[in-house]
Amino acid sequence: MKGVVLAGGRGTRLLPLTKNKNKHLLPLGKEPMIFNPVKQMIYSGIKEIMVITGEDAIDEMRGLLIKYMGSVCRFSFVVQPAAGGIAEALLLSEEFSNNEPLLVILGDNIAAHSIKPYVDKYRKRKAGAMLLLKDVDDPKRYGIAGFCDGKLANIVEKPVSPESSFAVTGIYMYDHNVFQYIRETKPANGGEWGITPVNLRYLQAGRLAYEKLRGFWIDAGTVESYHYAHEMLLRIENKIICGDEYEDTLQ
Repeated sequence: MKGVVLAGGRGTRLLPLTKNKNKHLLPLGKEPMIFNPVKQMIYSGIKEIMVITGEDAIDEMRGLLIKYMGSVCRFSFVVQPAAGGIAEALLLSEEFSNNEPLLVILGDNIAAHSIKPYVDKYRKRKAGAMLLLKDVDDPKRYGIAGFCDGKLANIVEKPVSPESSFAVTGIYMYDHNVFQYIRETKPANGGEWGITPVNLRYLQAGRLAYEKLRGFWIDAGTVESYHYAHEMLLRIENKIICGDEYEDTLQ
């Protein structure tokens, strides 16, 4: 299994913090934001990681990641020419994947608790896709899961009337079919090539699993959520909480 961190985008929701800096290089706690998803991959036993980002940030990311984590995994770096959406960015990893399954994490999705238990469950499945869901207070901001008889039945992006409060986090696991499914979908009217239609293709094929994520998680892409994540990671000194260390204060 290989890892892909999507760390491009313009970071407009974080202006003015991102006026001169890629958001994934902003500090969260005592480390750059991108260290959190990379650590999650390393703790999950992944040894090969591709980072996809913009041309303005690639040199700094390469220097930081190789200096501090290059001894425990092998990095590849690819430029996404423009902010064209998650699906478009993920296509850039097709050759890198070499038909192996992928753990894909959006670089501004911050989890304090280890996702290794979910990755291990996915490895046992050996095929299809798996999403991690999180109960959120503001479901209209996210892609939201709908359920029928306890089974995942739908995903609606930023719904006006959410079917549940469970958001699809930016943590995904895919088999090699993801690239075929991406090509069978189309960019939205706004031009961004989203990942929800790809996830729905897996759902329609009966090959989409989900798990409900325990512990602290946040999309740190807004000023408010960024500052909240920063304070949380300062509190725990940027460590990834594993095993029996789950703490009520972080739920």
